[in-house]
Amino acid sequence: MKLSLRFSSLLLGVLLMCACATPSGRSAASSGKIDSPALNRTAEPQAQDPQAKRLPKDITVRVLLAEKQKSASVKHSGKVYIYTLDLEKKYKISHAGTLSVKALGKGKIQVGTLQSAKTIVLEPARNTLLTWNKNDYSGKIFIIPAGNSFHLVEHAPLETYLYGVLPYEMSYTWPLEALKAQAVAARTYTLKTLESVKNQNFDVFSDVRSQMYKGGGKQYASVKKAVDETRGEVLTFQDKLFFTYYHANCGGGTDDVRSWNPGVESIKPLSGASCKTDDHSKSYKWQMNLSRAKVENYAKSVGLSGSLKSLKIARKTDTGRATNITIRTTKGSKTVPCGKFRLATGIRSCKITKLSVRKKDVHFEGKGYGHGVGMCQDGANGMARDGKNYKKILKNYYPGSDLRKI
Repeated sequence: MKLSLRFSSLLLGVLLMCACATPSGRSAASSGKIDSPALNRTAEPQAQDPQAKRLPKDITVRVLLAEKQKSASVKHSGKVYIYTLDLEKKYKISHAGTLSVKALGKGKIQVGTLQSAKTIVLEPARNTLLTWNKNDYSGKIFIIPAGNSFHLVEHAPLETYLYGVLPYEMSYTWPLEALKAQAVAARTYTLKTLESVKNQNFDVFSDVRSQMYKGGGKQYASVKKAVDETRGEVLTFQDKLFFTYYHANCGGGTDDVRSWNPGVESIKPLSGASCKTDDHSKSYKWQMNLSRAKVENYAKSVGLSGSLKSLKIARKTDTGRATNITIRTTKGSKTVPCGKFRLATGIRSCKITKLSVRKKDVHFEGKGYGHGVGMCQDGANGMARDGKNYKKILKNYYPGSDLRKI
């Protein structure tokens, strides 16, 4: 394995829509072969904690916590094993404390008293947590030298990773069935992401470029129950995993994935769905004003100079979501994808119901929050509150999909 990281240039927000317990209930998900290389990943290096050898096997997710750090302080609540990846150097600390991590320059790092030009691993013993940047982690943290800095990457079991995703993508106070739907969607999304990872030392980001993640060490009872009771369950279409996109609020109906990303293939589960249970949310309707300068700056970024004259929806879907917007200035006009315009300017969604250019700003009114593809989280909440279980929620937002167990 190479020790260099290759970092993505994906824009923040593009993908937004981030334990080994046995399920307490019997799953009705069908089994059978799923066509996915993510299910045949290379095994993790052997653990140094003797108790870890008795834990059930799980797929490992490598999460980029931070890049190009000069220093860091990592607290440990109990015993921690510290070693180079090749086990050439190793030692352990038996009591709680704080480890100092430093970049020494020229590809060399120091963790506690151990210095090396190779990756150093912090492996917490069972029931020990590692705390960095106020977040708690129970997986191994790999400290990878990078010139005059280092990167922090946690290796977490898939189900533990989900403990740290769910409460930051959906409120842990929501009904259990909504959380279970989110668990299946997040698990499927993660495994689908793992299919395309090549020659990297991390699989996913810990922010909205993948899914929000703040460590699986802090566990909410409702989240743990949702993850445990759906353990191993994923969605497939034609025996393959697919990107189970989700977002905050669809404004009364989701759209085909091509409305957001015209270049991708449309499949039935991402072809759009009805939604009648999201209007309880504050995100259902919105209005906001953008300064003319902000719109003009975006226009300049796509090669269109001049003062703003008009802004119009060029094309929209049957549900009313704009797919393209035409910007007209004193120097000409350009039609751009609404999805890119939304990310650059911060409007809540492309389901725009009113648009007007005024003297000092541009006034928008609309519905929904997010890209509008896949599962509407507010709608899932509403369906759960109406007594629907997670299987019906998933079937509604991903029509034609199959619930399977890996």
